[in-house]
Amino acid sequence: MSPGGRFCEDVAESRITLADSDAATSFADLRTSPFRKALPGLNGNAGMPSNKNVHDLLECPVCMNLMCPPIHQCPNGHTLCSSCKTRVQNCCPTCRNELGNIRCLALEKVAESLDLPCRYQIYGCPDIFPYYSKLKHEKICKYRPYNCPYAGAECSVTGDIQFLMMHLKNDHKVDMHDGSTFNHRYVKSNPQEVENATWMLTIFNCFGRQFCLHFEAFHIGTAPVYMAFLRFMGDDDEAKQFTYSLEVGGSGRKLTWQGIPRSIRDSHRKVRDSQDGLIIQRNLALFFSGGNRQELKLKVAGRIWKEL
Repeated sequence: MSPGGRFCEDVAESRITLADSDAATSFADLRTSPFRKALPGLNGNAGMPSNKNVHDLLECPVCMNLMCPPIHQCPNGHTLCSSCKTRVQNCCPTCRNELGNIRCLALEKVAESLDLPCRYQIYGCPDIFPYYSKLKHEKICKYRPYNCPYAGAECSVTGDIQFLMMHLKNDHKVDMHDGSTFNHRYVKSNPQEVENATWMLTIFNCFGRQFCLHFEAFHIGTAPVYMAFLRFMGDDDEAKQFTYSLEVGGSGRKLTWQGIPRSIRDSHRKVRDSQDGLIIQRNLALFFSGGNRQELKLKVAGRIWKEL
């Protein structure tokens, strides 16, 4: 046993998945990159690195991803990435000795020498970066997958727009319509129960793009309100090319809203909580509904157009 080391409690043998870790990169990034810098000495031939040798050196034994600095090692020389070090409770997954705070500077130099493609290359990103620049770029890469815009459940699905459209249709059964104008009715039999009010998501296809129309009930402070707003299925710079208007009314009154759709890069909750949309106080919504004010019957009309 090495000095200062001790045997740790057994760590679960199942591998830890780090699907979106900034501290680890899939070996597929390295394997598919034609832009690798020469790593002399890895296979005995200077300037001719072996993919397998690089893989063996830099693959974390826990998450199986390519390690990047800081790379940790136990007193016996077994390495693992910084994310997995905390997950295995500072216990070496290979020999079960205590890890301590030893850095493997040699492997860190190897990792720093690599030029790698963006991890979102499969979505179309053509860029190649030194390792540290790659990590920063991937946080803002315009090709990174989008989160599912469905607001009624904690859906963790991600993908490009085409994939999300199929997902929304097949898995969430979202209504989809063609055209840049719409007229929707929202009916709720017991509008006093704001917490349980029906929210809705409708997708519109127009101008060759897709838009999400949200309608739901929530509270601003203690005041119950209804809100309708539009999100664009794409990035913010493209969303700014469009404008939309919403209108709701009844009994000779009318309330209107005009704005720019928000990108689905902004979460549904972020847009809602910023109140960036048509907000209708519950009493006014019931007034628009007419009748005995015991049932919500709102008709929301809207239009989407592209700015020239």
